[in-house]
Amino acid sequence: MFRKVLGEAAGAVDRAVVLAMYVRSSRDRASADRMGHDERLAALASIREAYAPDGAPEAEAFFPAPRAATPTSSVVRDGVVDLRWPSTFEPWLADVAERYLATIENRTARARLHTARDRGGRPRSAVIAVHGYMGGVPLFDEPQWPIAWLLRRGFDVALPVLPFHAARGGARRGAPPFPSSDPRLTIEGFRQAVSDVRALARWLRERGAARVGVMGASLGGYTSALVATVTDEIDFVMPMIPLASLADYAFEHGRLGGGDEARLQRAAIDEVYAVVSPLARALRIPASRALVASAEFDQVTRASHAKRLAAHFACELVTMPGGHLLQFGREAAFRSLASMLEREGFIAKRPA
Repeated sequence: MFRKVLGEAAGAVDRAVVLAMYVRSSRDRASADRMGHDERLAALASIREAYAPDGAPEAEAFFPAPRAATPTSSVVRDGVVDLRWPSTFEPWLADVAERYLATIENRTARARLHTARDRGGRPRSAVIAVHGYMGGVPLFDEPQWPIAWLLRRGFDVALPVLPFHAARGGARRGAPPFPSSDPRLTIEGFRQAVSDVRALARWLRERGAARVGVMGASLGGYTSALVATVTDEIDFVMPMIPLASLADYAFEHGRLGGGDEARLQRAAIDEVYAVVSPLARALRIPASRALVASAEFDQVTRASHAKRLAAHFACELVTMPGGHLLQFGREAAFRSLASMLEREGFIAKRPA
């Protein structure tokens, strides 16, 4: 009973946040909202044809391997540095390239790196932890992750900033333009996010990381899952309270209307985003190295997203009490992560 009461309270917080996000992004949705049903379907079909005229492009072409990051660093405090490096990403569609690249600040990738020295002189591993929508500010992102816990277990922790978020958004105010009401900008945003995370992972290996894993929350959960379907350069993945389907999200939150029109639009959106969907490609690492965490009363990216992703990956699913923002029992999710890392030989087993 107590768990249900807490969960319903957390769900109420989520619903309030969804409403606030909807209001905040109203300006960007204006042109899309003016479209009629048939016009929307035609626009979606045109975008699908532009990105996948002969079916989904091969991952190696659509997500080309970036060069390793060459960051400059600035010390924040002992064991913490901020990294900046040029994002070498290039849009796939020439039609949106100028618009996408217009925000100069977004051409610089950023991350905050937490490090510690290994007492035994052994090489440390690293975790890349990707924030959710409207994140990217360390003051708010750092408490979301068990950084001290990971540092004690031999993992440095890198917190990258997603495209157009926080310092990468320039002078813009309001909701970040990624994800966007224009699917083309959303697709390019995920391509850039994957490119930047892979560049960071390569740099972490070059500096000596024995293993590199990726975890992410919400929008970052989608990003971490997508990375794991386009490259085997990472060693493990843990999407938490993940977004798994943009079409499902729009349908669940009433963005598509109702009836047959909503179902048709949902299917069309799914087809458009297949090129950047973690549900459209196979996991590139062993399923034993993947773990998905959901929140039982999540009203933002509902538990169905995590269940669908875990089923697609054929991997372990752990369910936490609480909602999207107010998660209770996160310790259980990270204990499951520790068990996975022990089982795979990435960390030593701790005495019972």
